[in-house]
Amino acid sequence: RFWDIAEGTVRLGGVDVSTVDGEALLKNYAIVFQDVVLFADTVMENIRLGKRDATDAEVLAAAKAAQCNAFVSKLPATLLLTALSVAATVLLSVPLGILAAVRHDRFTDYFLRFCSFIGNALPNFFVALLLMQVFSIRWRLLPVLSEGTSLRSAVLPTLTLAIAMSAKYMRQVRAAVLEELNRDYVTGARARGVREGVILGGSVLRCAMLTILTLLALSVGSLLGGTAIIESIFQWDGVGKLAVDAITMRDYPMIQAYVVWMAVIYVAVNLVTDLLYHALDPRIRLGVSRE
Repeated sequence: RFWDIAEGTVRLGGVDVSTVDGEALLKNYAIVFQDVVLFADTVMENIRLGKRDATDAEVLAAAKAAQCNAFVSKLPATLLLTALSVAATVLLSVPLGILAAVRHDRFTDYFLRFCSFIGNALPNFFVALLLMQVFSIRWRLLPVLSEGTSLRSAVLPTLTLAIAMSAKYMRQVRAAVLEELNRDYVTGARARGVREGVILGGSVLRCAMLTILTLLALSVGSLLGGTAIIESIFQWDGVGKLAVDAITMRDYPMIQAYVVWMAVIYVAVNLVTDLLYHALDPRIRLGVSRE
């Protein structure tokens, strides 16, 4: 053995280390280490003596099945966080982007663009810690760490992701709506006395939907792959946290499964986005230029 625990002494590798500072802590670590090694020895002995009838292929198949079940069990949490984050992003970025475009070069526009710059400059982990400090530690309204996959536990991760994405997408929505507001059909509709709300809701927003759809597709692809930092901070039991744990434990099959999942997700999301382009915009079906 590489350890020897006796009364009042702790020896590691044949060297007496009981006189160093932190003796009690060292004893605890030695005891835990001894228990872990004894447990590992027991498991290996059981495999050697009692599992001779199990072939390597059966053991490998069982391991793959366990990893597959572990990966699939994390998907509902990731899907829930993705749906909530995308919904919150749409509810924040689209109205604010339209408002900034309508109030172009006014105080409202400048203020919203300033908030957008601030949101883009703040990293996700800082926003997460800030929200935890305010809503969990100071006001005690929400849990610091996730308690399962409840909606209450999903509030802080959702807000963290939505703030970052909304700050970025609000500017894109503003630019797309401004581009449409400067087109001839908007000028003609205003000349005919069509109300501004009808123009925005019936024509401008519909034409700007392609830009919004592209942004949402990018968000859905990245969110379905799991947001490793946010899930790790809030201990949200999703695919991103699973990937971080797999990297830490050097679980290479799980890492490979995660990479394949990411590739499949991006291909599927891009395919669905292209099909929606074809369905939403008749100019694409007819091959007509946007101009």
